[in-house]
Amino acid sequence: MLQGEFLYEGKAKKIHATDNPSLVWIAYKDDATAFDGTKRGTIANKGIVNNRVSNMLFRYLETQGIETHLVEQIDDRNTIVKKLRILPIEVVVRNVVAGSLANRLGLPEGAELPQTILELYYKNDDLHDPMINEYHARALGWASDQELDEIKRQALRINEILREFYDRIGIILVDFKLEFGEFEGRIILGDEISPDTCRLWDKVSLEKLDKDRFRRDMGKEAEAYQEVIRRIEKVLKD
Repeated sequence: MLQGEFLYEGKAKKIHATDNPSLVWIAYKDDATAFDGTKRGTIANKGIVNNRVSNMLFRYLETQGIETHLVEQIDDRNTIVKKLRILPIEVVVRNVVAGSLANRLGLPEGAELPQTILELYYKNDDLHDPMINEYHARALGWASDQELDEIKRQALRINEILREFYDRIGIILVDFKLEFGEFEGRIILGDEISPDTCRLWDKVSLEKLDKDRFRRDMGKEAEAYQEVIRRIEKVLKD
């Protein structure tokens, strides 16, 4: 597979074309951002961890019947994926009160929710990814009824799979973000699933093992990311 022209650079990844028009090349960066990019920094080897963690979880999800965009991991930082028509909707799956949910509703962080909450956000950096509902998505042409039903169904199923998986390695899956896209007429999972896009707490100590350490100036971000990959690799290699 040959890396082609540069297409796009996001907060965490660079995207290039390949010699196959149906595939693109993703390169993960160590750049760290928070609060809509107003806080910037780096986390040592973050790109390596996120690439490997995301791909391991994608492979695991594939064994559980979830189709993802993953095609092939080239090396520690680079991966080939299917070129999706990305739906401009981010799905946030919440199992425990944390982050913006706690702030918006005045709820205590750490309270377990009696049922999973799905939130929809319009994927637009200039507008700071505002929260939307299904009426917005349908009326503005961002997703059809069928697409919305499918991303909700998949999001809830992915949550079931990953909550059980993380529980096995002593981690609480507090909340996480998902993105979906269309490929050859199918809605499939894209983007990444990593300590950048998930809130992950140790089950015993409740220590944060995710990007909240960067957001909140807690330090030891690299160590937390390495702990996540260590636990995942151990269970998937056993």
